[in-house]
Amino acid sequence: MSPSADAAAPASTSGPPLAPLISAQLKFLLSNPSLPVKLGQIWSGCRNGRYADRFTLAIPFCLDYVYWDFLYNALYPKVAPDVVFGPGDEDFQPLVDYDDAGNGDKSCLARWDIRDPRGLLNLVEELRLLYIEYQKKRVAEVDDTRLKFEVDTVLAKEGIEVCMVPLTDRPDEVKFAVPLLDLDLKQLVPGCPWKFPQKIHLQAIFPVSRSYSSVSSAPRLKLISTPEMKSFFSVDAVKLPAWVDGMCMAEYILALEDDLKNQVVEASASIGSRRRFIEALAPAFGRPLEADPILCRNATVLSISGIFTFLVHFIIPLQFPRQQPILTLQSSQHCNSQGIPITSSQINDYPWSPRWDPTEMVERIYDFLADECQNFKKFCSDGVPPTK
Repeated sequence: MSPSADAAAPASTSGPPLAPLISAQLKFLLSNPSLPVKLGQIWSGCRNGRYADRFTLAIPFCLDYVYWDFLYNALYPKVAPDVVFGPGDEDFQPLVDYDDAGNGDKSCLARWDIRDPRGLLNLVEELRLLYIEYQKKRVAEVDDTRLKFEVDTVLAKEGIEVCMVPLTDRPDEVKFAVPLLDLDLKQLVPGCPWKFPQKIHLQAIFPVSRSYSSVSSAPRLKLISTPEMKSFFSVDAVKLPAWVDGMCMAEYILALEDDLKNQVVEASASIGSRRRFIEALAPAFGRPLEADPILCRNATVLSISGIFTFLVHFIIPLQFPRQQPILTLQSSQHCNSQGIPITSSQINDYPWSPRWDPTEMVERIYDFLADECQNFKKFCSDGVPPTK
């Protein structure tokens, strides 16, 4: 297996461009939202060739990436590419196995047409599905009674992926990637700009053991989601249910999903609470200059005290109203020696109660800032460099 998802290799921009027909297929693949593939190195199979004709793709699999090389031939661009799979997957011969099973004519390679921009996407999707089955087969062959039971009870769940993780310094491991919550998250966040489907997965890692005991050690468990999802729901802050002795993963998933569903619905309701807080700013501070209209995570208002003009930036946490907004003041009249507007440190020591209605929350903040802005004004005046 490859390194973590964040470590997917960036594309190489040096060297000759890809042959036009090959480039069209690659661009179509990379623009497809259903499979977020990343592009690695691009190179040419011919020394001093006019066009590049091969590249590495990072293919998402089991909450990680596998790296495969796709080798076209710029001299014969109409021919389908060869594929070189990663180390440790020498037994993965998908096209041979596919043909032996009598499904060779169903492969997209049997009707390959370089003029079809979907050709590479279809090939990657086909190979990825075959790789998922290959890894399931490897795990099913492991001589571990407990793992065999886990595989038999959870692999029927739609979308689950599993893989062997060979290790040199300790027993091998088996990793499960289990999609959670059959919810349309876009409906919970109207107007959200997410380009890709948002998912929460449970990662469970079991050590491979040849001995079976009635009290097996708990797997390592972790929730993983897309970065965009974390702007709506604090996945890292979720406290996972305890793994009870004798529990199996199918049982654990049911308990986890019930708990997680309630938290996701609560996170959706929190958007409405944050929106009402932002709306309550207008009577006291005036209409916000800026505000997040979708997730309602931040807002900025303009305030005046005498002749001192300053901005108040509100960062509203996901756990609002249990957690209060973080305030930062920014002068509109004072800059430091680099010409950057002077700002205060983050402020969260003002009066607050989650039981107040939004109007009272804002009024308490307004009263607090009436005094605090004088301290900030003095700080700005002391920090302004002397004029020459």
